[in-house]
Amino acid sequence: MTYRTSRRHPVSGHPAETHPDDGIRGPVLGSAPVPLSVLDLVTVGSGSTATDALRTSVDLARATEARGFHRYWVAEHHSMPGVASSSPAVILAHLAAHTGRIRLGSGGVMLPNHAPLVIAEQFGTLEALAPHRIDLGLGRAPGTDGATAAALRRTDTLNEGADDFPQQLAELTRFLDDDFPDGHPYRRIHAVPGPVQATSPGGVQSPHRPPVWLLGSSGFSARLAGLLGLPFAFAHHFSAQNTIPALDLYRESFRPSALLDAPYALIGVSALAADDPEEARRQVLATGLNMVRLRTGRPGLFPDPREAEAYEFSPMEREFLTSWTANIVHGTADEVRAGLDDLQKRTGADELMLTTHAHRGDLRLRSYELIADAYGLPTA
Repeated sequence: MTYRTSRRHPVSGHPAETHPDDGIRGPVLGSAPVPLSVLDLVTVGSGSTATDALRTSVDLARATEARGFHRYWVAEHHSMPGVASSSPAVILAHLAAHTGRIRLGSGGVMLPNHAPLVIAEQFGTLEALAPHRIDLGLGRAPGTDGATAAALRRTDTLNEGADDFPQQLAELTRFLDDDFPDGHPYRRIHAVPGPVQATSPGGVQSPHRPPVWLLGSSGFSARLAGLLGLPFAFAHHFSAQNTIPALDLYRESFRPSALLDAPYALIGVSALAADDPEEARRQVLATGLNMVRLRTGRPGLFPDPREAEAYEFSPMEREFLTSWTANIVHGTADEVRAGLDDLQKRTGADELMLTTHAHRGDLRLRSYELIADAYGLPTA
């Protein structure tokens, strides 16, 4: 692992914090406590289309790249009208064509939903399209309800897949590295694009492949990531009560690997900054209604705040709403910056990955602009 003595940010030219050139650690810019990144669910608001949402994703990726955000991930979800990110690899290829520096990745691909060989081929292709810019984040949840998971996996056993996640991960890693041992039934099967091309007559192939991250919202993936020496991404934005225990478990379990010599953990954080704090509050209420509907089996398009304000929450829904929205850092840019700083101090996270939910794409764009300004991030 090679260490640079200094690094200048490709946008601003300003010196950035020293870090290993491993594709994991990013530069710390401005007054941000750690690198800042983006998680995009490709939100589809009522009155808009998936095409609108995907265009917003391109605008977001380009805008956050220009402001020095380190990475941009999209998450796999299925059978949710308000989330147009069912095909992360397709979206990432599109984003790669519209950006030039920012790291792109999955936050994540739900491994039990797919054959490991297919994922290795997809992300090998992405790596060929955008060399040294691709992350492969993996989760073990279905990213949907049980019936949809069964349809994805073509099985009647709805929970099939999660329990053999370590074995699936090992198989995927073997395909990525093209190193199944002699005698293995897959020894002569190769993920292409991939390392096998370098061993073919006249072949030239980069030895680099996307780094694997493990994602989680509990202790299972935290421990596994630590034991394997992999970077870990924790879903604080929907499992805040488990954040510190999971990060502690990851750090305690960590064993150095060829990829990392020390633990590296990012956390996903719901954050929304607005010029008008009342508008931020209204959008957060709409986010809460969206989650109430999802948790009660009624997923739909992301609601307009006026719809959320008119909605009559039951006592149980109101209790869930209060609990859920308590973990969304929102308000003015200064309030959001203070909330993010406090969260990073409490958790010791090495990176903050911000996910912003709002009914309109322009509000999401403005939120990232305000946060970047609050931290004094570079401008293109």
